[in-house]
Amino acid sequence: MTDATLTAEGPAASTARSGSAPPRPRWWQTSAGRSRLFQVLALGPAVVYLLAFFGYPVVRNLVMGFQHYTTKTYYTGEAPWVGLDNYSAVLGSSVFTQAMLNTLLFTVGSLLGQFVIGLAIAVFFRRRFPLSGLFRSLLLLPWLIPLIVSGAVWRWILDQDHGALNQFLAALHLTEGHPGWLSTTSLALVAVIGVNIWIGIPFNATILYGGLQDIPEELYEAAALDGATGWRAFRHVTWPLLRPVVSVVLVLGIVYTLKVLDIILGLTGGGPANATQTLATQSYQLSFQTFDFGQGAALSNVLIVMSLVFAVLYLRANRRAVDE
Repeated sequence: MTDATLTAEGPAASTARSGSAPPRPRWWQTSAGRSRLFQVLALGPAVVYLLAFFGYPVVRNLVMGFQHYTTKTYYTGEAPWVGLDNYSAVLGSSVFTQAMLNTLLFTVGSLLGQFVIGLAIAVFFRRRFPLSGLFRSLLLLPWLIPLIVSGAVWRWILDQDHGALNQFLAALHLTEGHPGWLSTTSLALVAVIGVNIWIGIPFNATILYGGLQDIPEELYEAAALDGATGWRAFRHVTWPLLRPVVSVVLVLGIVYTLKVLDIILGLTGGGPANATQTLATQSYQLSFQTFDFGQGAALSNVLIVMSLVFAVLYLRANRRAVDE
């Protein structure tokens, strides 16, 4: 065979005669590889964001909880390792017991009020009537207003001497004198819970309303034929089908309420006499008022653990809802 014949046959024929397979393409040269590469590039910014603005602060806070970290540390760079001393100091303080009780009362009271009122509003808006869309839009206003603005407005409304609420109650002769909604230990926590309920109603109503929209109308018509209307229809049709959404709303509500800080600081600052002090406000005060960042981090770590427990419950509830 001449050289001219080999040249005409080309490298493919030569490779076939030699018995060697053609080189395999690189993984990024295949369609599956390019798809995987695109997924990695698309997820890259989100992963970097989570690591930088969530992962690093959490890890840093966990480490700080075991250190004696104060303002002096910023100048010397030294933060001695103290082990569990921060946790023993925080958990053993007299304020912690009051803060834990207030946190539980604040969470349970806010959650019950938000859920019950939100569910009632969602059921009400399920009925079609004129301007229902406009009223649903107005319902979102408490959720859209910045919390610092909401706190300032409610502080004026609940003011003891010149507040709109006391003036309204006095005009109707429903109270004697001017109740100190934010300055009395027996009323301050109730007032703060009421404000937080007002803020959280739109979230509950919106999510529950979306869940109600997924319930087929034919089920209510079939139930009406069997005499199940009104409360009986809600009990036997609405509630069983809405229960997966309810579990998600409740767990999310717990996680959100545990970390409420700005409303309490804006209204009472944790007072009077620690009557509205919660774990979140106590952690803030330890870190940014007494500048004991180690104890503040330790207390916030306790709050993180509590939130993680309910976050796990949320994931399980969400998985169960998807399966159902």
